[in-house]
Amino acid sequence: MTTFDKREKAEEKKFALSSEAAFKVNARRNKLLGLWVAELLGLHGTEAEAYAKTVVMADFDEPGHEDVIRKVTRDLKAKGVTTSEDDIRRKFDSVARVAHEQVEAEAAKN
Repeated sequence: MTTFDKREKAEEKKFALSSEAAFKVNARRNKLLGLWVAELLGLHGTEAEAYAKTVVMADFDEPGHEDVIRKVTRDLKAKGVTTSEDDIRRKFDSVARVAHEQVEAEAAKN
């Protein structure tokens, strides 16, 4: 194997790890957002966990995170919970930072 081949393999591995980390961060972010919304909806325990999973799954509807924002906005509105989209986006950004820190900390342990 040439030096170029080794370098190419290393870059491929780095990209795969980076993609996996990004997926984990996004899934964790969505779960944390879902748990926050569940609390606003008055859900606790297994109901809150189940709701958070639906938020994680909503992210597979289309590229980007707008599908997640739409879902939680729609769910809150349907239950009569008054929360602005700006508040939801601020919480989204906040839990994104927490998710990133958590995934990094878990990776550092391994």
